[in-house]
Amino acid sequence: MAALIDTNVLVYVFDPGDPRKQRIAAELLDRGLQDDSVKIPHQAIVEFVAATTRRRARGGSPRLPLLTPEAATREAEELLATFEVLYPNEALVRHALRGAAAYRLAWYDAHLWAYAEYYGLSELFSEDFEHNRLYGTVRAVNPFLT
Repeated sequence: MAALIDTNVLVYVFDPGDPRKQRIAAELLDRGLQDDSVKIPHQAIVEFVAATTRRRARGGSPRLPLLTPEAATREAEELLATFEVLYPNEALVRHALRGAAAYRLAWYDAHLWAYAEYYGLSELFSEDFEHNRLYGTVRAVNPFLT
């Protein structure tokens, strides 16, 4: 069963702030790589670089980014070389527009869902969707729920 990976899964691999989520994310990617069951949308790679290189606030005080720009670029290149990366086209964007309206999803979430729907992936691993809900033919799965 093929699944799409959301940005938050990629980011947690490098976030020591939550060791449990870090372990789950790493195991999910490792397992997906071994059985060729996970795909990554190009959007998640772009968002990954942005999310891991910006300063993060926690408890009111700014913290350093998770990765330097150089390290984030290297990791993005590794993702591109290691996983099948899916790219948008006009039909996918049209799916996203309809998904945003039909499911009342924020634009980036609708666009992410559209990758899975358009490419025929049955699951979307993300903590940003309602867990176990079916959106069209795609089931949202939050891998971090206990």
